[in-house]
Amino acid sequence: MEAPPNAASFAQALRWWLRLGCISFGGPAGQIAIMHDELVVRRRWLSERRFLHALNYCMALPGPEAQQLATYIGWLLHGTRGGIAAGVLFVLPSLLLLIALSWIYVAFGQVPVVAGVLYGLKPAVTAIVLHAAWRIGRRALRDPVLWALAVLAFAAIFFADAPFPLIIVGALALGWIGGRLAPARFAGAGHAAGAASAGPALIDDDTPPPAHALPSRSRFVLVLAAGLALWGATCGGLVLALGTDHALAQMGAFFTGAALLTFGGAYAVLPYVVQAAVVKYGWLSATQMMDGLALGETTPGPLIIVVAFVGYLGAGLAGALVATFFTFLPSFLFILLGGPLVEATREDLTFTAPLTAVTAAVVGVILNLALFFAGHVLWPAGGGFDWMAALITAGAAIALVRYDAGILRTLAACAALGLAYSISRA
Repeated sequence: MEAPPNAASFAQALRWWLRLGCISFGGPAGQIAIMHDELVVRRRWLSERRFLHALNYCMALPGPEAQQLATYIGWLLHGTRGGIAAGVLFVLPSLLLLIALSWIYVAFGQVPVVAGVLYGLKPAVTAIVLHAAWRIGRRALRDPVLWALAVLAFAAIFFADAPFPLIIVGALALGWIGGRLAPARFAGAGHAAGAASAGPALIDDDTPPPAHALPSRSRFVLVLAAGLALWGATCGGLVLALGTDHALAQMGAFFTGAALLTFGGAYAVLPYVVQAAVVKYGWLSATQMMDGLALGETTPGPLIIVVAFVGYLGAGLAGALVATFFTFLPSFLFILLGGPLVEATREDLTFTAPLTAVTAAVVGVILNLALFFAGHVLWPAGGGFDWMAALITAGAAIALVRYDAGILRTLAACAALGLAYSISRA
């Protein structure tokens, strides 16, 4: 019988988490696939069932599920320091790269070559958001009632300009009611059991939780107090030092709220970010927001790291750091607080009816975001209909939906088309 692998040292884990942060392209699905292949199949640091158990919990949380999964596994292996290290290293490479790209964008964004590339990327972003609505909708809208919720959410934000948090609260309420009146219509999809075991794992199906993963009321209170104190000290410090009207203080409060509402992944919270950052606070324009999303798509790590671009344009380097810190802080608390309770149950977790309703509503919200972007791309400010932008958008959408082209490949092709078109016009 094959022996389980040797214990993974903290130094080994650090090197692997840093490597993951540098190669984690492909969105959450690709990032989760990389972790599964490396940690379950190749290294056997944990078993298939333990991996899926952690994934089910992270999928039910607000926030970037791939980053939370890395945090959970790091915590399971090496305690609090392991969880924090895994979560930070998952984000750090993309943060540093996006800050560098933001500086280049601000300094050289009007250079013809850069402007031409961005011209091609904007239609690609519109197509990518449309593809996200199609992909999530195909998975989530399994019942006419859920289709109706998606349409209702779209109408609320498109026609009534309803705030994103209000739509989420309404969906939660309708899901709670519907789950009791017609539970079959709100049944979550869950996660099927994985493939056959790759062999004995370091943390196997029947391995008892390590000491740090056992439920402890005192540890729960200590972690909660430390997290609230850290948030209060940073957010309160910004308010006391700069005042409530300063961009950094506003970012601290706003991105904390955004982090608690990101059910459904980054594309679900982007409409909320656009609504606030572009319309309410004016930290950047809609065109700049699209440019930032395009840059975020080209970096590894979670797509929600685009908040660093928003923060950079709103308040420079400090804004990028503040936006990132407050966006990801709740994710660490969710894992460090909830992990012991999840390990204690050792049962498969499924989406509740309210979360199923939220996912359905998110489809309508993302579709509205795609139309918002399309309006700025196809009818640029001060001009008529842009036929070339429309052709690039249509081509990117067909490549993504019909031929399942990768996002990076689609972005590269659109950037090349935009540059060629700009050179031909010059």
